[in-house]
Amino acid sequence: MQNTLQSGIKYEHKFIVPPSKTVPQLYPESEEFVEMPEVFATGFLVGFLEWACIKAIKPHLNWPREQTVGTHINISHEAATPPGLEVTATVELIEVEGRKLTFKVQASDGVDKISEGTHERFIIDKQKFDARVATKVKYLI
Repeated sequence: MQNTLQSGIKYEHKFIVPPSKTVPQLYPESEEFVEMPEVFATGFLVGFLEWACIKAIKPHLNWPREQTVGTHINISHEAATPPGLEVTATVELIEVEGRKLTFKVQASDGVDKISEGTHERFIIDKQKFDARVATKVKYLI
């Protein structure tokens, strides 16, 4: 991690919601999800906020050797967003504790605020992380 990785880093990320990021598409194997409204799914919203956080700090990491993984998210999902609307995530790195990073996050769809909260990420060494994950392969059935 570079010495430029400090609290105060801000980033804004925009994305037009396609039909593939709606509730019925989150788990198409689930008949319950398939029957739900075609609006931006909370699961995809979480990923969108993570994406914005990653983009905010990527220039301050020794990428791709150093990356980050999400470890905690505490957000609201306050308004429904239909496909075709552009969502905007605004994120700010508010705390750096060693390799733990805390962000303030929010999102809007041009009509409503759709989300706000906090998100934590942890800096990893990708090669070491992948090696640890590979040890779980023996548990595959």
